[in-house]
Amino acid sequence: MAANIALVDDDRNILTSVSIAMQAEGFVTRVYSDSEAALQAILDNPPDLGIFDIKMPKMDGLELLRRVREKSNVPVIFLTSKDEELDEALGLAMGADDYIKKPFSQRLLIARVKSILRRAELMKSSDNGDMEEISEPLVRGKLEMDPPRHLVKWDGQNVTLTVTEFMILETLATRPGVVKSRNLLMDAAYQDDVYVDDRTIDSHIKRLRRKFREVDPEFDAIDTLYGAGYRYTE
Repeated sequence: MAANIALVDDDRNILTSVSIAMQAEGFVTRVYSDSEAALQAILDNPPDLGIFDIKMPKMDGLELLRRVREKSNVPVIFLTSKDEELDEALGLAMGADDYIKKPFSQRLLIARVKSILRRAELMKSSDNGDMEEISEPLVRGKLEMDPPRHLVKWDGQNVTLTVTEFMILETLATRPGVVKSRNLLMDAAYQDDVYVDDRTIDSHIKRLRRKFREVDPEFDAIDTLYGAGYRYTE
């Protein structure tokens, strides 16, 4: 079945061009120029992925994401302008999976959509009975990860991660003490030939730390090695 993509942007030209490009790749698109109408439709019938503009009247993309996240963990990509660096970081902190700057290449956006959908499907495959083997949970100190089911616990408490966050954490935790460069983490989280700048990985790491510190204020298992990358310590 074709993946269902919700496009939310007050610029109808962007809605039209992105929708045409997505449909050419076999996706089903639902387009909304009004974010309030989009919110109700997304909550009533969640898509497989959402693409939200940040700057919109009435309800901006950040507020739309916040309200969607109250009930759904659907992957979301933000569309941002060049001068919206603060909004990009805030969007990632709130649970967006990625962002792409305007003006953007349709090819780049499609590649990121496919990458996120593929990883999301892998995470759900065991629950749908599609995996031939069920891997053992990954346990590192207080951390427990169940990759097939996309479940994470810290000291027995659930931690909700997006697909991108999960992939980055799994890459770090698989080999504790080993420094992973930003490039290596990019390769793990973005498995297509898609450019992602260093600041995107840094934002994901900050968001991971914040989520774990919500359940354990003393969480310090992810170290930063300036100029080298990150490592997981037990």
